[in-house]
Parts: sequence; C-alpha cells; structure tokens
Amino acid sequence: MRLMQEEMIEEEREMESSSPCRSIVELGFHERSKKVVVVGYALTSKKIKSFLQPKFEGLARNKGIFFVAIDQTRPLSDQGPFDIVLHKLSGKEWQQILEDYRLTHPEVTVLDPPDAIQHVHNRQSMLQDVAALDFSDAYGTVGVPKQLVIEKDPSSISNAVKKAGLSLPLVAKPLVAKSHELSLAYDEFSLEKLEPPLVLQEFVNHGGVLFKVYIVGDAIKVVRRFSLPDVSKRELSRSVGVFRLPRVSSAAQSADNADLDPCIGELPPRALLERLARELRRRLGLHLFNLDMIREHGTKNRFYVIDINYFPGYGKVPEYEHIFTDFLLNLAKSKYKKRSTSIP
Repeated sequence: MRLMQEEMIEEEREMESSSPCRSIVELGFHERSKKVVVVGYALTSKKIKSFLQPKFEGLARNKGIFFVAIDQTRPLSDQGPFDIVLHKLSGKEWQQILEDYRLTHPEVTVLDPPDAIQHVHNRQSMLQDVAALDFSDAYGTVGVPKQLVIEKDPSSISNAVKKAGLSLPLVAKPLVAKSHELSLAYDEFSLEKLEPPLVLQEFVNHGGVLFKVYIVGDAIKVVRRFSLPDVSKRELSRSVGVFRLPRVSSAAQSADNADLDPCIGELPPRALLERLARELRRRLGLHLFNLDMIREHGTKNRFYVIDINYFPGYGKVPEYEHIFTDFLLNLAKSKYKKRSTSIP
C-alpha cells in the first residue's frame, strides 16, 4: 500500500513538474493542476492505527494528500521531499533529528516544533500559559486550579500543601504527562503515600462532566465526557486515603447524548473557546492539541483548564477526517502563498 502511494506520488511529480527545483505544492497551486501534498509521518504503531484510519486516508488521497511513512533507520534529509512532517515520537535523539531537519529544510512544516511539545509534556509548565492569560471576557473566565509540584520526599507533601494553601481533596498526576494515571487524596495524612515527582491539583466540583476541546489549527471541536463525580463536604469529612483512578475520560464515556442538566452539560460559549484557542496557539506554538476543560459546579461561566494534550486522539472525534484534511490543505496553501510573495 505504501509502495503504491509512493509510486502515485512520483507519477504526479513527473506529470506536473518540468523543473526538479519546484515543489509539489507550488506546482499544484500555481498551475491550478491537481494539488499534491506529501505528509511524512513518524508515529507509534498505536497512533497509526487510531489516526490513519482507512476512511481518513481515502478522503485525504481524494483531496491530493499522500501520507508516507518516515523510515527511522535512514537519515530524514534523505527522504521525501515532504511538504509537511507529522510526528509524535519521544526521545532526545528524535527531537534533535527534527530540530536539525527544521534548520536545513525551512520549506517543510513540522507539526509541531519539538521544544513546544516538551513544554506541554511537563505538567509544571503545561498550564502556565493558561494562568498567564488571566482570561476573562463577557462570556466567562478561564483559569487553572491551584496546584503544587512535588519533586521528591513524600514525607514533606503534607507541610508543602499547607504552606501553599491547597484545599482537599487533591488530584495527583505524574509530573511528566506520558501517563493518564490519577489519584485522589482525601486527607493530609495519606499524602505521604503518593509517589513523586508529581503535581497536586485542587479538585474542583464540576458536575461529573468534562469538555474536551480539540484544536486543529483554526478549527475547534468540542465533545462531552463523563468525569469524576463531585465530592460533597460530608463525603470529604468521612473519606480517608488515596484512591487510584482509571483514566478520567475516554471515548467510551461519551456524554454527548446523555440527558444532562443544562447547567452542567451546556458547552462553553463558542466565542470564548475561539478566543482562548487563538491565544493558546500563539503562546504554545502548537497547531495540534486539546484542552480538558471543566465548568465549576454552581456557576454558569467559570471554567478551568485542567490538562493539555499534544496530538490527542483525533480518531475519536466525529468528522475528524474532514477537519484534518482541510487543515493540511490550508497549511500547504498558506505556505505556498508566503513563498510566492517573497519571490521578487
């Protein structure tokens, strides 16, 4: 299948190009012939299965987008040429390869810059840009729950929590956002059972519903997911210990068709999300990410971002195929326009 795609791409090049120095995208848009966008991808096998689904690849191919697997055993510069490189691999060696490639191939769009991705992989820095926004407009406010980073020494957690003024219960998350494992700590005496390095985040009652805001360039798609139930004062006073939790939300826990109280299930205002996404794209330097948002229970417009994920599971999002192919085509077209205007 991959070999067939590469042969088709090569045929497009031979048909459309009379000069080896001209890119596929330039030929496609400049000569108004069929647009061809070559996307090299470096993804885990799990990500390939969930993201590059047959329906998506078929739609992309019909729109002139070809996905070509990057061979990690060969130098990246020897492969392609690519218009876009799409990746989600970890490791310092891979990061360095991408950084070097970006320097030597400025004509290629790398989704996304490795240093920007690292910023949201660390839960200490992940929400800093949200907090710095101090976001508030006519549609509501967006903040982050009060949180504390614990690097080591579990025996010091209780005192650190008191000093920081955090209120129980607390959600404990691994400092490095490679795991979705969570714990909920109900009392201060159990805090020393936690395993640093971690982030402690005040639990905000939110009616048991979480909003996953998927961002693909300028496009936004919001879905509801069931989340952790509220914790009452009575329950807090009667509960002790640290409880390990499964993943807070997943596609199997969709709340989109549930009969919810409108005060809980109403989506955040579109205008608020558009402005928030625009600001975070600029600050984070990312095109592909999602926000986990909650509405504080009992309020209409007080929202919190509790997590940010790079290149999330778009395969679970309804109509992601159209959203993503449009994004890739617009990205390629924008890149071509910038190059054409810079030519004297």
